[in-house]
Amino acid sequence: MRAGPPPVAASIGRSPTVALLDEVQRQKARGVDVLNLSGGEPDFPTPGHVVDAAAEALRSGLTHYTPSRGIPRLREAIAAKLLRDNGIVADPGTDIIVTPSAKHAAYIALAGVIGPGDEVLLPSPAWVSYAPMITLLGGRPVDVPLDPRDNFTIKAEQLASAVTPRTRAILVNSPNNPTGRMLTAAEADAVARVADRYDLVVLADEIYEYIRYGDRPHLSLAARPGCEGRTLTVNGFSKSYAMTGWRLGYVAGPATVMREVVKVQEHTVGCAASFVQHGALAALADETRGCVEEMVARYDDRRRLLVAGLNRIPGVSCADPEGAFYVLPDVSGLGFGSAQECAAWLIDRTGVVVTPGSAFGPTVEQHVRLSFAASTETLTTAVERLEAALRQRATGLAVS
Repeated sequence: MRAGPPPVAASIGRSPTVALLDEVQRQKARGVDVLNLSGGEPDFPTPGHVVDAAAEALRSGLTHYTPSRGIPRLREAIAAKLLRDNGIVADPGTDIIVTPSAKHAAYIALAGVIGPGDEVLLPSPAWVSYAPMITLLGGRPVDVPLDPRDNFTIKAEQLASAVTPRTRAILVNSPNNPTGRMLTAAEADAVARVADRYDLVVLADEIYEYIRYGDRPHLSLAARPGCEGRTLTVNGFSKSYAMTGWRLGYVAGPATVMREVVKVQEHTVGCAASFVQHGALAALADETRGCVEEMVARYDDRRRLLVAGLNRIPGVSCADPEGAFYVLPDVSGLGFGSAQECAAWLIDRTGVVVTPGSAFGPTVEQHVRLSFAASTETLTTAVERLEAALRQRATGLAVS
């Protein structure tokens, strides 16, 4: 091939979580007894009524292109959901785009907002794909490191200190992957004040909205004073409805911005799969979300099991997540040089796969992320293996 400047993709690495999943599959193919706690995929089946609706759509011949923004009935259902659950007013004709995955929703939202050289404030730790998305679009992710000792609290003064003349947007994820933190009212107002003061777009990733523990409400930034008219809300069906393989999400925001965002949809994927959209209609038709609540109750039991088990291990400190299905324990007391070294040792000695915190940002380089979107049996076995191996290692270190 002709020599030339490297492609934009050469400036980013692979997704650490996807790379780990690939390695897990290779190890399993070799017959290795692997317990994968690195992924972000629900282990529950997609609810039956959603499967039935998609199957009926297939049988009925609904297998062709849809409008690029999504089928009108689904956009209307999403608009009703946003108003009912989030206090967000969205016109289904102009303010909503249905996308093949929430990941694609985040990407096209960024593409509709930033240009080459524009900066996006990224409070971290943050999901592994945000910064590469910004880089692929020619922008610059600006890490705003949140302090683990302060429970990863977002503060207005810290955001404001990172703003430059090139800053275009703030990207916030709540409930957060990987910390499990949920935005407080004070944090939401801090984001709103900075966005309003510097005229910034807010991108709010709310994909884990329904996976919460306790009574604290979910706060949508688009409904906060100062954020109305400047917020793009990303959400989807993968996590709450166990529809990861279906690949369906959406983005909602002001029509002036969505006019730009829809162009990216039109010139990339065209539209989301038609029959999948009909499955999503069935998901939203159940306003009680009984199937979701049942899954969340199971996650809550697993959360308690995993947190308690990890905190029994000397040198490990694990906080209770408020939402999503991850824990992010501090493993600095185990004596490894880094979380990367710790994760490699755990795979080798226990077969338990975890994600090093370094994948999510510099403030959690002594943390690892474990998912409890796995069966109780898997989690129990994983904790037993981890505790036995790490206690044995600690004894060996003490003797030496």
